[in-house]
Amino acid sequence: MTNTRPEEPHGRLFHNLLHFGRLLRDVGLDAQAGRMLDVADALRHVDVGRRADFYHTLQTMLVRRSQDLPVFDYAFRAFWQPPVDQDATPEPRAGDDQSRLPPSEGGSPPSRPAGDATASHDTSAIRIEQVATLTYGTGQVSRSQDFATFTDAEVAEARAMMAALRWKLGTRTTRRWQAGAGPALDIRRAVRHNLRFGGELVTLPRRRRRTRTRPLVLLCDVSGSMERYSRMLLHFVHTLAGGFDHVETFLFATTLTRVTTRLLRRGVDDVVPSLPRHVADWGGGTRIGDALHRFHVDWSRRVMGHAPVVLLISDGWDRGDPQQLGTEMARLQRSCHRLVWLNPLLGSPHYRPLTRGMQAALPYIDDFLPVHNLASLDALAIHLNHLPSHRPARRQHPAGPGRAASGESAIVEGP
Repeated sequence: MTNTRPEEPHGRLFHNLLHFGRLLRDVGLDAQAGRMLDVADALRHVDVGRRADFYHTLQTMLVRRSQDLPVFDYAFRAFWQPPVDQDATPEPRAGDDQSRLPPSEGGSPPSRPAGDATASHDTSAIRIEQVATLTYGTGQVSRSQDFATFTDAEVAEARAMMAALRWKLGTRTTRRWQAGAGPALDIRRAVRHNLRFGGELVTLPRRRRRTRTRPLVLLCDVSGSMERYSRMLLHFVHTLAGGFDHVETFLFATTLTRVTTRLLRRGVDDVVPSLPRHVADWGGGTRIGDALHRFHVDWSRRVMGHAPVVLLISDGWDRGDPQQLGTEMARLQRSCHRLVWLNPLLGSPHYRPLTRGMQAALPYIDDFLPVHNLASLDALAIHLNHLPSHRPARRQHPAGPGRAASGESAIVEGP
C-alpha cells in the first residue's frame, strides 16, 4: 500500500514533526531531530489520513520504553489536534468501539489499528498538515483547575502542556562591540579598510553593542505550607530550567539549596522525585529572609552579574524577621532586571497579602502574579515574553511589621 506525502522533507508536515520532536524532548523522551527523517520516511508507507495509523507510526518510531507511553500519549493529544475552523473527528459516544478511535480529548489511545477511514486521504492529510505548531489543548485537565487538586495522570498531561509553552525574556546589551549599523564609528576597521585608499577616509564602518539572551534565576519555596503545590511547581521549574540557556535554580525553606546541576538532566521523572532527598529542609518551616541572605552571600556575585529576571515562587508564609526580609528583598530587586513574585494563593479571589512576610516584601516586587493553574502559566508566559528592555521605575518604601498592606504591589512602570 503506497500513499503520498510531501515529496521533500521541508513540507508543513515535516515542519510539524520537528516541533513535535522538540515537545517530546522537553517532556523527557529521546526524540532527536535526526530521527524525524526516519519518521517522515516511515509515513510514506501508511495512510496518514487515518489518525490511528499516524499515531501508531509515531509511537513505534519514537517510544523506546513502556513507561514513556503515557507521556507520549498526552503529548500526542496536546499537539496533533484538528484546527478549530474545520470539521474535527467526532467525540467518542457511549457504545462506540473505543479501539477504533485515535488519541483525542476524552479518549484513550487505540489498542489496535482503526478501521476504514471516514474521510478521504487527501482531505485528512491536509488536515494533519495544517495543525498549528506549538499549540496545545486542554485534554483531560481544565486550565482553571488548581494545581493542588491534580492527580498523577493530570500532572503528566499538564507537564506536556507546559512543555508546549514558549518562554522568552528578551535580550540585554553587553559591553562588547560588534560590526553592524550602530551609533559608534569603528576606528580600527575604518583605518584597516581605508589603507587601500592611501589613508583617506572613504568608508566609515560603524559598530554596535552585542546582545545576549537575558538570564533567569528561579527561587522556589518548598516549605510545608507549599506542599500542596510543590509537586506541580517543580515540574514547572524543570520546564523553565530546560527552556533557557542561562538558568540558575534554588530551592529554599529555612535554608537555601542550589539544584541547577540536577535539573540539567533530561529525564524529569528521574529528577523531580529525587529532589526532596537532596534538600535537607524540604517541607519544613519558612524563613525567606534567611534564605535570601544566604543567596546574596554565597551566590549573588556568581549569578546576578548580568541583570537577570528573578522568579520567586512562594506563598509568603514566613516565620522569620520581616525587617530582614524587606532588607534582602530590596537588595535582590536592585541587582536584577525584573523581580517577579509568583504566589499560588493569589489565584483565590478572597486572598489578601496580609501576612507580615508579604507586607515586608510587597514594596520591592515588580510583578505580583498568581501561579496556581495552567491558565496562570499562560498569562505568565505572555507577560515574560513582553517584558520591556528597561527596568521599571521602582518606588521603594520602608518595610517592616508595622506597614499596613493594601493588597497591591508598588509597581510604577518606567517611561
